[in-house]
Amino acid sequence: MADSVYTPGLVLSGPAAPRALRHSAVVRVTHWLNLASFIGLLVSGIGILLAHPRFYWGETGGVGGPSLFDLPLPFMLGGPSGWGRYLHFQSAWLCVLNGLVYAASGFAGRHFQNNLNTSYSSLQRVAYAVVIFLLFPLMIWTGLAMSPAVTSVFPALVTALGGHQCARTIHFFCAIALVLFLFVHVAMVWRAGFRRHVGAMLAGHE
Repeated sequence: MADSVYTPGLVLSGPAAPRALRHSAVVRVTHWLNLASFIGLLVSGIGILLAHPRFYWGETGGVGGPSLFDLPLPFMLGGPSGWGRYLHFQSAWLCVLNGLVYAASGFAGRHFQNNLNTSYSSLQRVAYAVVIFLLFPLMIWTGLAMSPAVTSVFPALVTALGGHQCARTIHFFCAIALVLFLFVHVAMVWRAGFRRHVGAMLAGHE
């Protein structure tokens, strides 16, 4: 069967050309896994924060001593239940491993060069680059620096930051920045066409 039929003044086209792929399967899967791990980290992180909503600078800090600043939150001594810390730990490792897959795929498939340079404005490119190459690595570093098991083997992780309490405070501000970025990201997607962009992240095509 012919692909098109011609009559005077009318052209009936044949099968439509296949739509171009907007996001690869790796980008889509890692995007939603990252969202799941982020939600797990946020929920469990709030529980951990409520256990001690005070921040310090240096190596040590505690109740009764001077603090860098206090948050106006309920002080729940004893910390979150076991599931809270377990969820935070598991979500963190999911985020790290998922991020490594995303970064390796992005560089191998030139996703960063092609997509970030052509699909977004200058301000968006700067924001995404800061999140991917600065905030996420800093979150991982400070998270590891708060782990006694890790710092006993690699003490430079925490000494380079100035101490455990410095790592905790930097970790908190990085988390705030990532939450703000999430709200801005959702707002930009909504403004640009929520169904179209979310559909592309689900199916690959707009």
